Amino acid sequence: MSSFSVPTLASQYKMASDHSSPYDTFRHPLELRYASKEMKHLFSPRMRVSTWRQLWIWLAESQKELGLAISDEAINQMKVNQIVQDDEFKVAAKEEERRRHDVMAWVHTYGLCAPAAAGIIHWGATSCYVTDNADLVLMRDGLDILLKKMATAIDKLSAFAMQWKDQPCLGFTHLQPAQLTTVGKRACVWIQDLLM
Repeated sequence: MSSFSVPTLASQYKMASDHSSPYDTFRHPLELRYASKEMKHLFSPRMRVSTWRQLWIWLAESQKELGLAISDEAINQMKVNQIVQDDEFKVAAKEEERRRHDVMAWVHTYGLCAPAAAGIIHWGATSCYVTDNADLVLMRDGLDILLKKMATAIDKLSAFAMQWKDQPCLGFTHLQPAQLTTVGKRACVWIQDLLM
């Protein structure tokens, strides 16, 4: 049995430097204000569907290992076409109009890119197999991005807390002034909120 490791797709696929494709960026009303380029790329349509494809590859490899009739050619074609190309989004949109199902639209679009695998992509799986697991993979990768930034914030807040450890100020409870504390102590409470 092969060992199971989950490499990040983001490490395998580097975004084009000009960021000209709309499929490389997550779109949401709040992303303009709050999302980093890294996060917008991670949660982009291209990364989401490419992660679905990674899950289909792992599924096919596992099924082959268990004895199902899946050719090496099928798996190789799936791997070569794992990263979704811009033109495939148009194909998938037409497939979704026809099939009225997002996952099945992408199954058929992937089958056009990997014809040797067309009959085995998503074999025996549910839609939730790809959608839910892809969301988990993307959230895990997002936490990896976030943890580095949180470590930096905690480090800087720690230095701030030490600098102001003796500076008195009012504490607050339920948005009401409370007893005296220090700025350093309040900063430590902020740090506590960032610890996971």
